[in-house]
Amino acid sequence: MDLLQPLGIVVQGSLSEGLEVRLNGNVSVEDMRVGKFLVVQGRRARFFCMLTDVALGTSSPRILVNPPDPSNTFLTEVLAGTGTFGTVNLTPMLMFVPSNPLDILTDQVKKSKRKKSVEYSLVETEDSNTYSLLPVKTVPSHFSQVFDASERDFRIVFGWEDDPQKRNFAVGQPIDMPVPICLDLDRFVERSNGIFGKSGTGKSFLTRLLLSGVIRKEAAVNLIFDMHSEYGWEAAKEGKTFSTVKGLRQLFPAQVQIYTLDPDSTRRRGVRDAQELYISYEQIEVEDLMLIRDELNLSEASLENAIILRNEFGKNWITRLLSMSNTEIQEFCEQKMGSKSSIMALQRKLNRLDDLKYMRANCAEDYIKTILDAIAAKKHVVIEFGSQSNMLSYMIATNIITRRIHKAYVRQAEKFLQTKNISDRPQQLMITIEEAHRFLAPMTAKQTIFGTIAREMRKYFVTLLVVDQRPSGIDNEVMSQIGTRITALLNDEKDIDAIFTGVAGSGNLRNILSKLDSKQQALVLGHAVPMPVVIQTRAYDEAFYREIGEVPWEEISTAEVLRVAETAKADLGF
Repeated sequence: MDLLQPLGIVVQGSLSEGLEVRLNGNVSVEDMRVGKFLVVQGRRARFFCMLTDVALGTSSPRILVNPPDPSNTFLTEVLAGTGTFGTVNLTPMLMFVPSNPLDILTDQVKKSKRKKSVEYSLVETEDSNTYSLLPVKTVPSHFSQVFDASERDFRIVFGWEDDPQKRNFAVGQPIDMPVPICLDLDRFVERSNGIFGKSGTGKSFLTRLLLSGVIRKEAAVNLIFDMHSEYGWEAAKEGKTFSTVKGLRQLFPAQVQIYTLDPDSTRRRGVRDAQELYISYEQIEVEDLMLIRDELNLSEASLENAIILRNEFGKNWITRLLSMSNTEIQEFCEQKMGSKSSIMALQRKLNRLDDLKYMRANCAEDYIKTILDAIAAKKHVVIEFGSQSNMLSYMIATNIITRRIHKAYVRQAEKFLQTKNISDRPQQLMITIEEAHRFLAPMTAKQTIFGTIAREMRKYFVTLLVVDQRPSGIDNEVMSQIGTRITALLNDEKDIDAIFTGVAGSGNLRNILSKLDSKQQALVLGHAVPMPVVIQTRAYDEAFYREIGEVPWEEISTAEVLRVAETAKADLGF
């Protein structure tokens, strides 16, 4: 389709309800699809708009009462554009206003001899820096012409991936044009973000895509809790035949380190250079048990008695409890006014922790400090769970590790605020968690470390990337703090409502979200993009590997592997 050819004219509309456009007779209504981008050329500004609805119209109801016979193509063509026509509804997203104070009409007249479409000629000849992007606070006049958005328009709005002044990263393209749609990664990592979509819509591929961009552009350091072992080394690709896609370690061998809570499973899958990770009972706090109270079926009384035990025995309270006999429990309750039945129930249920392969009564090494040292050295850390991917195992390990890391970051941030020395500034850290509604549910969000991080935003240089298929299970206060939301197809009305928590004018976007394809399409809105946009997501394939990765793992010589390993050991102080 010719970008300079008008598609139609604005016939009516309002700032709150959007614009109604009548299509020209030579434009097929079937070419107009929800999520498409169009430009309305007003007298003093251009309006970058999203198509939100398509309809059919007639000039007289008599045509509908006595429609032409389908075989009478001549009459159908006569009526097209006059008696029958298509209409589309547009929602203006941004205004392009010339930075030059001279009247736009003067420039239009000067260019009218060179271009058939006077209104659009200015768009094609002016440089993108000539325009200022402003929020929409008015509407174009009657009969303003409408055009397809051009590549220049998209560049003005979303930038370019090779912009030397920004960390832009292309996540996809519009559904009807091969033009990159870029996220501003600096704005992306400074707030917590979410990737949402029902099962099977490609959330894991989207997550790998974004994490690769953050690593490649050095926007932040990543800590990834890899529940299903999909992000570290490789992951299975959906399809009739079995195939795999590369993980972050294969794409960035010198920058990504893998830690495993299940070394046997990791070795069986052929993962190279994974480091073992263990957690001791003394690192578990009562707050961690509050998070997994449903998984362990802990009562309120058991948690209250856990506090009594902690106050008495300190950080070794779980080890002491598991070794206590019934007589010792009885004596303890008589002295400390505890409940024998509640403590015995707590002891019985905490014995389930012995089933977790990574739990130890004591650890000679502080593995969490090792992770902190790696993050300080700008290494991206993937923690694999292997066969330990049940919710109890995932929630307790994730909460314990994150709480320790957050405490360390609070200390570093406070030191930086005190000294104002740039060398004391902590590395920007983005923590990726799956099944996020388990950590951020309304009843638990105020108690978990993840709720704290989401509310604090960038205060302590730590943000979240939450991956979830049930956003309705996340606390509304937390959802309102999610900076950028990348959403694949959702069907549940509650989940769709949750996506638009705190988003003004979301009515038309709801309609767009419900019309997405089941794979490789997503709605992006929030802090890292100047306006909501529907994208065909970037392919995660061999072409992407060549564009984004350091060097293919297969091409690294044995000597290089050893060099990378020695460098990592030196960075960690081994």
